[in-house]
Amino acid sequence: MSFRGFSVAVSLVATAVVFFVLGSRQARQPNAREDAAAHATPDAGRADGRGAADTPGTADTMPQAATGGRAVSAALDTAKPVTNNDNAADRAEMVAEIKREIESEMGLLPVQLLRDRRSSFVGLYVTDDAGRTDYATAGYLGHGYFITVKHVVMVLKDGDQATGRKIVSIAITLDGKEIPATLIDAGDAKAEVDRGDWAIVQTKELDLPALHPDIAFAYEFAEPIFRLGNDYSKGIILSTGYVGEHTANGLVTCLTDGHPGVSGGGVLDQRGDLVGIPIGRMDGDYRFSFILPLRAEMLRKVPFIEHPQPVGTFADAR
Repeated sequence: MSFRGFSVAVSLVATAVVFFVLGSRQARQPNAREDAAAHATPDAGRADGRGAADTPGTADTMPQAATGGRAVSAALDTAKPVTNNDNAADRAEMVAEIKREIESEMGLLPVQLLRDRRSSFVGLYVTDDAGRTDYATAGYLGHGYFITVKHVVMVLKDGDQATGRKIVSIAITLDGKEIPATLIDAGDAKAEVDRGDWAIVQTKELDLPALHPDIAFAYEFAEPIFRLGNDYSKGIILSTGYVGEHTANGLVTCLTDGHPGVSGGGVLDQRGDLVGIPIGRMDGDYRFSFILPLRAEMLRKVPFIEHPQPVGTFADAR
């Protein structure tokens, strides 16, 4: 081999060695950085309760979400300056979104909406000819019309009618004052806890927020519902629960407080619409309630609410 040929061969070998060394160093640099990061943050693998020693594999298999999130934030910070107002707005939006998600998952209603709906319910008081007073709840439909239960405002055929008892006055209470009410319509119930245990009473027009009736609510099992009623004649109180079973006589069971006075109150869905009224409870158990789902015939004498069924007569209802 000539000297010139030997020199070329040596040059090629030297070049190959140089590139091999450089490539090895570059390949080792990421591992070195990962090792340094692992030693600098010994708790990085404990976010899910695991220690660093029992987290096998490379850095790609370890929790890296937080690091990635910070990196994106840093890039955004570089691209656009963030002010205190921006941070406050972002936090406020994040909190609002979390609240919305919690309300959706748990079947909750916004507190302000519940407070608004509370104003639509009043205490109902009825006096008979013996001077005895019974109390219940009534929900405002608008223009002086209220929905409530029949067994409080009327004498039922299978109950007090046999004793000759008569109702002499009906009134609702608002701001500590009694406002006289007139019976407009009622269902065909002859006893309590019945599909026909509903009534409509009317007063003068009042400055109260009207409820939004929804007769299409399906009462699916475990659907969250909200009950407002005049518990023990102590004012309108909120109770929450979930839909149970549909009974053979057209009612729905639910574990919401069935205290005295809540009959005729409102059952609301997650939108705050009126979907039914509580009408009774299981004997000896105030937690087990019966709900009467709202239906078109119950609103047949409320002139400003459209309904698909023909209007009947109050005499027939009695």
